Amino acid sequence: MSLPSGDALPDAIGQLSCFRTELYACLTARGDALFELADAVLCSDGPVRSLVDLALAPEHRRGHGGLYGGLNQGRIDIGRLRRAVTALPLPKAADGRLVLAVDVSPWLRPDAATCPDRSFCHTYGRGTAKHQMIPGWPYSFVAALQAGSTSWTAILDALRLPPGADVAALTIAQLREVIERLIAPAGQWTEGDPEVLVVLDSGYDAPRIAHFLADLPVQILGRLRSDRVMRRSTPPRVYDPRGGRPPKHGGEFIFGDPVTWGDEQAVTVTDTRNYGTATAQAWDRLHPRLTKRAAWLDHDGPLPVIEGTIVRLAVEKLPSGGVNKPVWLWWSGIDATPADVDRCWQSFLRRFDIEHTFRAIKQTLGWNRPRLRDSQAADRWTWLIIAAYTQLRLARPLATDLRRPWEKPVPANRLTPSRVRRGFRNLRRKLTSPARAPKPTHPGPGRPPGSKNRHPATRHDVGRILATGQAHSRPTHHKVGTKPRRTT
Repeated sequence: MSLPSGDALPDAIGQLSCFRTELYACLTARGDALFELADAVLCSDGPVRSLVDLALAPEHRRGHGGLYGGLNQGRIDIGRLRRAVTALPLPKAADGRLVLAVDVSPWLRPDAATCPDRSFCHTYGRGTAKHQMIPGWPYSFVAALQAGSTSWTAILDALRLPPGADVAALTIAQLREVIERLIAPAGQWTEGDPEVLVVLDSGYDAPRIAHFLADLPVQILGRLRSDRVMRRSTPPRVYDPRGGRPPKHGGEFIFGDPVTWGDEQAVTVTDTRNYGTATAQAWDRLHPRLTKRAAWLDHDGPLPVIEGTIVRLAVEKLPSGGVNKPVWLWWSGIDATPADVDRCWQSFLRRFDIEHTFRAIKQTLGWNRPRLRDSQAADRWTWLIIAAYTQLRLARPLATDLRRPWEKPVPANRLTPSRVRRGFRNLRRKLTSPARAPKPTHPGPGRPPGSKNRHPATRHDVGRILATGQAHSRPTHHKVGTKPRRTT
């Protein structure tokens, strides 16, 4: 996304003001409290450490009771807010293509036994840097990526994953809604434009997602594990006097066995600044062999053959100094050219920009700081954070670099979200603030001193619903009373 010139600054201010007005219209209940809460997130000094501290910001003219009341009893028209975010100018690649990234980020709540809808979230790097499953609320984010190295993305959607959910099925539905909004009514994609490229990490079933989104102008690029086995196209049928069914799959393509690779469709060699020499090899028309189990258990009719292109990326070094293992990618397109191969692996590297977005909304905007009990309130807070981050993205050409004495000066188009946020309080004076002034009130009496809580909160188990929709039940040998009591 290019930054506007000096003549276009009034347009940038008007665009940001229009989005704030539309955001206020999306807040259908307790909108004044929610709108001022979003402004407090943007204008408070330093990172957001706790939710109640935002009530002390000058931009939040209501008390802490109104703050929690807005999150717990407020209402947000999320459908309208989704359309408003999608209608804004979005970053595109050099060829004018929209590149979307999908990833899951958890809001960890390990000790919140009274919070419903918690699932076990996969985390890495906590404690002894091991893989752990910690209770929390996992959210699936969809963001548009920019060209080149940057810490900015454009968040388009966020969806909380319920316990036992089929992640691939929800991702397919989420991507379908986002792409349909990009086509109409947003008009971000029209007939004749390059197809939208969706980049996924190894936790997603890229061929399955590509199969169910084949009716949309979209290409799927996903990372595969290094121990996968693909199949080639069906060989030409040869008459066999013994008869029998013709083969449905060709020979094996084993990622770990170079003997099975054969000749490449395309090979590119690129010199990069961070990774040294990057070599990409592509093999055309390879597909996974599907079976009638797991995700395809209820599929009607014969299983499809989902062909695509396999790209193997090998780099000379890693910026972190780690082991430079090759990366295997699957692209839903076929007949790949060297330009297609370079676009695939370069777009996959840009996928990691969404990690900077997660870091910004967590460490700076405090997305996972509140200790909310209701999952619906967590959804409202999530969309307020998305709206705040979107305002920072729109304020990039208007921001002034208020750098610390130890920080290096950077150009205006290289400011990070945290540095843009430092000057948002000064910029807010020029923007529209539709929130109404609070009415004078008096705090309620509250619970009498010394009285006990007569309505204890309900305790909820974590992830007790299976992917099939059935309730989880403990095995017989885990139940109390099934083992004989020791008598000696």
